Amino acid sequence: MATLTKRELVVKISNETGLVQYHVLDVIQKTLDGIVERLAAGDNVELRNFGIFEVRLTKARVGRNPNVKGSEFVIPPRAVVKFKSGKVMRQKVMKLSNVMKRAKAA
Repeated sequence: MATLTKRELVVKISNETGLVQYHVLDVIQKTLDGIVERLAAGDNVELRNFGIFEVRLTKARVGRNPNVKGSEFVIPPRAVVKFKSGKVMRQKVMKLSNVMKRAKAA
């Protein structure tokens, strides 16, 4: 499977809309900056039919170094971003699962 980069997304949108790539890049970057800004403030970001970005706090847990016998240390709780896909995305990706299963079996 290929990876979609921001640059490829800018070119695709620019070609489809006729907008200058610089303006498309500016809009995409400002959108991403806005999402990051709200998440950094502890807010959730909901994009209908796409998904929800949620800020959650992980629990403190004990970590171990498998290379050093008996070494234990506490990993403190920290804020992480979780993504839950929206209904439309989930349905479209679900169709891909059968294709991937067949490809893996072949």
